[in-house]
Amino acid sequence: QYPSICLLEWSVRKSMVSILANQCSFVTGQRVRRAWQMGELYSSLYSERSRWSLASALWRRFQSRHAGAGKLVAALAGVFMWEEEKIREEELRRSASELQAMEGMKSQNLSRVVPGNVDAGWEIVMEKKNFWLWRRPILNSHLYEYRVLGTYTDITPRQFFNVQLDTEYRKKWDSLVIKLDVVDRDVSTGSEVVYWATHFPYPMYSRDYVYVRRYDVDLENNLMVLVSRAVEHPYVPETTDFVRVRSYQSRMVIRPHKSFDENGFDYLLTYCDDPQTAFPRYCVSWMVSSGMPDFLEKLHAAALRARNQEVGIRDYAGVKTKERLTGDAAHTGAPGQMEYA
Repeated sequence: QYPSICLLEWSVRKSMVSILANQCSFVTGQRVRRAWQMGELYSSLYSERSRWSLASALWRRFQSRHAGAGKLVAALAGVFMWEEEKIREEELRRSASELQAMEGMKSQNLSRVVPGNVDAGWEIVMEKKNFWLWRRPILNSHLYEYRVLGTYTDITPRQFFNVQLDTEYRKKWDSLVIKLDVVDRDVSTGSEVVYWATHFPYPMYSRDYVYVRRYDVDLENNLMVLVSRAVEHPYVPETTDFVRVRSYQSRMVIRPHKSFDENGFDYLLTYCDDPQTAFPRYCVSWMVSSGMPDFLEKLHAAALRARNQEVGIRDYAGVKTKERLTGDAAHTGAPGQMEYA
């Protein structure tokens, strides 16, 4: 009788599994219909911008309660994990402190001073009037990290800051740009994800970058800060058209000599990336060391043209200043949307 008992147990279990599957299917169907009805309701009640804000808030709540499951669902659904990838306040503060640590050295011979006076391994690469460039090797890598301290006296901090952030204007003044677009935005911090495709020197293939950036205008300490670093984003998967640069980080801090709207400021740029080349370290170092001053001078010239020709660029500094003074969130657009003042 033992086989008969086993057969009976198997039949009962099969029936229970079937009932459970039907019940799960019924519950899932109900929830999908309910979600669809709620979506239709909110579509009729709220604008597109409000719907994006609501969806972002619900997604962050789900992430906070189910962190592990959230990552899996995000990967399957092609959702960017803002809570994991966003640039945080401490990153902005740390970047600002790097400039503050160097401000007392301008009257000294900067080629003999270690940037920040605390970091080891920096060596001077280039020294000009109002421009100093250092580098230091990155551990367990063939690459260098670079640091620039510079001064401009013929443009305002606001002009220099806005020109760096305005992607539409950069398409006009930077001939190396192939494509440059904001593809996503975090409504809570104003962080943005940017896709950037750029020409590289012949015979290298063109490169593309996907990076998150966040900026801040610190009225109390009279500073402007811009931090960027590479991320992965489902909106811009890797293609065969470009070589994807997956290691990239940039930090820019600006200190006005007087105010944000008067000529004259100091800036500190710290930068590193892995351009995915087979060249030895000294070749890559030469390309970056020569290319960085050229780019900064192009940026400077673009800021001058924006001022002299009154080019219509977005006032990022003004938006952030208004946000800090009023407490309003200035960035509430859906992914890919830009708001202009």
